Formats: sequence, C-alpha cells, structure tokens
Amino acid sequence: MELLLYVGYVVAGTAICWVGSGMLERSSSRLSTYYQMPAVVQGAVITAVGSSFPELSSTVLATLLHGTFDLGVASVIGSALFNILVIPGVSGLVGGRIESGRLLVFKDVQFYVTSVAVLMLTFALAALYYPVPGDALMGTVTRPLALMPMLFYGLYLYLQLLAVQDHSGEEPPDHLRPGWEWLRLAGSLVLILLGTEGLVKAAIGFGDWFGTPSFLWGLTVVAAGTSLPDMFVSVRAAHSGRGTVSLANVLGSNVFDLLVAVPVGIMIAGASTVNFAAAVPMMGILAAATIVLFVVLRTNESLEPEEAIVLLGIYGTFLVLVGLETAEVTALIV
Repeated sequence: MELLLYVGYVVAGTAICWVGSGMLERSSSRLSTYYQMPAVVQGAVITAVGSSFPELSSTVLATLLHGTFDLGVASVIGSALFNILVIPGVSGLVGGRIESGRLLVFKDVQFYVTSVAVLMLTFALAALYYPVPGDALMGTVTRPLALMPMLFYGLYLYLQLLAVQDHSGEEPPDHLRPGWEWLRLAGSLVLILLGTEGLVKAAIGFGDWFGTPSFLWGLTVVAAGTSLPDMFVSVRAAHSGRGTVSLANVLGSNVFDLLVAVPVGIMIAGASTVNFAAAVPMMGILAAATIVLFVVLRTNESLEPEEAIVLLGIYGTFLVLVGLETAEVTALIV
C-alpha cells in the first residue's frame, strides 16, 4: 500500500510541477515584455529560473525539510543528464535535423562544460578543507564555497550582457495587467514547491521501501519529474522549427541548475555535507554525457535524427545502470 502511495506522489508531483512551471514561464515572459527587459535577461535569467525552479526547489526542500543534501544534488545532476540526453534526443526526433550553430557550440556548450568542472571543484574543496571527522570522503560545503559557483554564474550573465549590442524592448500589450501577472507568478511558485515536495517524499519513500540510497531515486524519479517542463518547452520549439532555441534552453537551464540550484540550498541551510565518493561517479557520468553532446553538436554543427537516437540510447543505458545499483548487482555509483 505504501508503494502505491509513493507512486501517487510521483504522478501528482509531476502534474503539479508541470502546471506550475507553465504558469511561471508565461507570467515571467509577460512581465519581461512589460518591463522591456533585454532578450539576454529574458533568456539567461527569467526563462532559466522559470524552467529550472523545480530543480531549485528540490535542492532547497531536500536540504531544509529532509536533511538530505545528497538527494538534492542527485536530482539536479539527474535532471542535467535528462536535459542533455533525453530532451535533445526527443527534440531531434520530433523536429528532424537541428542546426546547432558555431556560437552555440563554442560558447554555450563549452561554458556548460566549465560549469560541471566548477561544481566538481567545489565538492573537492569541501572534502579537502572541511572533511567530516571519521570519514575522509565526506566534506562540508560551506557558504563561502557555495558562493564560488554562484559567482561563476554571475560571470556567465556578464558575458551574455557583453554580447548584447543594442536593445529596443517590445511594446507591452495594452491589455497586460502586471499586478495580476505577479499574483499568477507567486501562485505558480507555490504549486511548484508542493509538486516538488511530493517528488522528494517519493524518492525518500522508494529508498526506504527498496532499501537503497534515496539519491538513486533522485537521479531518476525526481530528476525526470522536474525536467518535464523543460522537455515540453524544448520539444515545442523544435517542432516549430526553432531547434537552436530548443538546444539553448537546455544548456541555459543546466548552467543555472549546476551553478545556482545546488548552491542556493547550501546558502539557505548554512552548510551541508556531501558524500564525495557518491558525487564523483555522478559528476563523472554527467561529464561523459556532456562530452558526447559536444561531439555530436560539433559534428557538422547539427543534431541529426540518428544522433538523437544515440543520445536516447545512452540515457537508457544510464537507467539500466541505476537499476542494477538499486538491485545491488553493481556498486559503481554508491
């Protein structure tokens, strides 16, 4: 009976996150237009926060309410894997050949690769300089350490702003009511928090039920549930012929997830312990998947349908690996 309850948490949490994320993206987009924000701010800040708020919520809730920072990190890394393998894969099958472009490959993808390295360095410094007594592979991530990736995200925004030469904002619609949009935005945040809490509870419940670490479920169940809004946004863009926008949305969301979503949980909690032994395999898998995506997009500067199938196959292999870990057949991640 408890297992059905946890499945219900997943279904309900995913549905609520989807509705809340849709409301958040619509309201944030309309408010950006109303206040005539530059396109770079809309894309790198407003849209990224809108589509990544479920991942941000999972880190904060897992850390504050449940004391499981590893689960929050796992959900973000799992979401990043889902974003760079499943979303481009599905988008490539739906939209056909997707042009990536030299700017996307050499600016956005490479900055994302660097973001993975910065977060890994943060965890390494925690284990090296703030080890947990009695366990050399456990470290405490303090607020000053968490500030490092957030400052790097500030650099990302600065570089984006430098790329903007001139901006003439769109005229806001006459019928737009900013007060109502702010209320809708606040309501969407509440919905996303409720939905994400359901997913986090499900991950913890599955871990207890199957006797496995909860972060394995964070890598899959929570990650997929919080990434669905990103997937629908990107697939719609690819279907309408805006493939580059689809890929850019994925990369921008992942940069935000790694450099902001993870550190924010630490900044709120004050400090959190991280299992470096578990973080290294997870970050290693993410780095390998990132390299695959870079090679695919660099080849002919496009994503072909057959390459999309390869990306989906890699994610399927990852799910098999997590299944083997859950069944305690292997111990590569744990």
